[in-house]
Amino acid sequence: MTDQAVPVQADPDKIVPKDVITPRKLQPLRRLMPFVLRYPVRLALTVLFLLVSATSSLAIPAVLGGAIDEGFLTKNLENVTRYGWLIVGIALIMGVASGARFYFISIIGEKVLADLRQAVFAHLLGLDARYFDTNRVGELTSRLNGDVGVIRAAVGSSFSLALRSIVTIIGALVMMFLTSPVLTLAVVIAAPALLFPIIAFSRRLRGMSRRTQDALADLSAMATEMLGATRTVKAFTQEPVQSAIYDERSQDSYRAEVKRLGARAVLVGMVIFLGTAAVVFLIWWGARSVFEGTVTAGQLAQFLVYALMASGALTNVSEVMGMLATISGATERLTEILDTEPAIKDPVNPVALPVPALGTVTFEHVNFGYQTGGHELVLTDLNFTVGSGETVALVGASGSGKSTTLSLLQRFYDVGSGAILVDGVDLRKVRLRDLRQRFAYVEQEPTIFAGTVADNIRFGKPEASDAEVEAAAKAALVHDFVTDLPMGYQSMVGERGVMLSGGQKQRLAIARAILKNAPILLLDEATSALDAQSERLVQTALEHLMQGRTTLVIAHRLATIRDADKILVLDAGHIIDQGTHDELVAKGGRYAELARLQFRLDDVAG
Repeated sequence: MTDQAVPVQADPDKIVPKDVITPRKLQPLRRLMPFVLRYPVRLALTVLFLLVSATSSLAIPAVLGGAIDEGFLTKNLENVTRYGWLIVGIALIMGVASGARFYFISIIGEKVLADLRQAVFAHLLGLDARYFDTNRVGELTSRLNGDVGVIRAAVGSSFSLALRSIVTIIGALVMMFLTSPVLTLAVVIAAPALLFPIIAFSRRLRGMSRRTQDALADLSAMATEMLGATRTVKAFTQEPVQSAIYDERSQDSYRAEVKRLGARAVLVGMVIFLGTAAVVFLIWWGARSVFEGTVTAGQLAQFLVYALMASGALTNVSEVMGMLATISGATERLTEILDTEPAIKDPVNPVALPVPALGTVTFEHVNFGYQTGGHELVLTDLNFTVGSGETVALVGASGSGKSTTLSLLQRFYDVGSGAILVDGVDLRKVRLRDLRQRFAYVEQEPTIFAGTVADNIRFGKPEASDAEVEAAAKAALVHDFVTDLPMGYQSMVGERGVMLSGGQKQRLAIARAILKNAPILLLDEATSALDAQSERLVQTALEHLMQGRTTLVIAHRLATIRDADKILVLDAGHIIDQGTHDELVAKGGRYAELARLQFRLDDVAG
């Protein structure tokens, strides 16, 4: 990861071991609170019903103790009946409150899940191109889906269980003390024997959980990459190799998860054993107290029920602590995204672009390199101007910096030094949305989304009417082939436009650009990969698009830029020559060599 698009790396000498839970490592969990607190009414109702449910459950043992002392031991059936109906009434209240608590906490969990996923997705869309150059999309998708799903348990079942367990433990201890202070003292003495092993062992789970999530993300990233390139995989007969690699990584994920589950299983088993041993000890001590006459049989039964409730709640706490480690690892991975600041952002005090648009572009002594620190420059001292309504072509070998020029113009990256002016304003002083609204971009391999033809055209102007979409399609020579499709403009084009030919996808991208109606047009080798017939259709569509617009065009096929107002010849990031087609041919330089070679080949092909 490079530049400002990633969090600052920690000093290795100061890193805390992964098996120690520190307040800093629990920091990601606190980041969930703003999402939970967005729903104060539902949260208040959840807490209210939780308290009612817990209080009701704590009341039952007290009533049971009275039933034993005043009913069973005295053989008074009337008292047994009275206490029985009272327990049934309390159970009814507890059941209603528990159901309501479950409903409201589940709703909050789903809302938080949706809000968190939306926040991460929106933040990812706002990050700069350099971030996606250095991070795999599949791994980010894993965080967006898998990690957010893990966190749902925190806000839903774990959050509710933790609150209920805490209330139950506190309430049970209070009732135990009121029932028998002596027996309660024994519990207080025994409690550390339960808590210390739990806390010590649960510290190991967090590092395991983070490694499990990382392994799953790596697995998801590979699956996304390979499934998105199935034709290439098949063409090179790599199915067995890639399947074997996937199986190996799947086994790594499995082993990491088994290790984590094993640790959790040991933790749960430890708590159950220690808790049971403590209860047996309490029964023995309580029986001795009954024999000595310091407590009644009913009080002992009541105390033991409270002890069992506290023990069960403590077991639940151990489960929550295990889940907490998993959630902390998943939350940390998401907060890494949310804490990542984009290197490209709106200026604090943006400058407005002139209205109406002038359509001018100026590069002033621009230097740029993809590597941080300014090494390995792709563009060096780049100077040129595009006037309003002019067509300027960029020509050069692969790697000469042509596409980089268009990326800098749209501020996908910032220049290392120098300045780029759009309509006379430094683009770093302009809001990104305002800047990019000035451009219509047609790529060499256009992005076609898995929707309808109309959806893909309307991507350039979401609010456009059907009539506007159709007009843009006609101008781009899309309308004719669309009318032959089974559902016309509502026909699905498939993922990445697999249902369309290369020429059809290019014309669809041109229709999108026409609908956007931006004053400056950027064409990145829009016809280089097409056959002769498709190229003629696309070239005709481009001529419609270029009318009245300032155009920067990258072209390998020089026949498409003969009429350009100016041609810039780039080599290793430098402009080595410029002029019109005729002027450059007459000079006899690099461009003339390319022109003679291409036109001779075209004549031979003709």
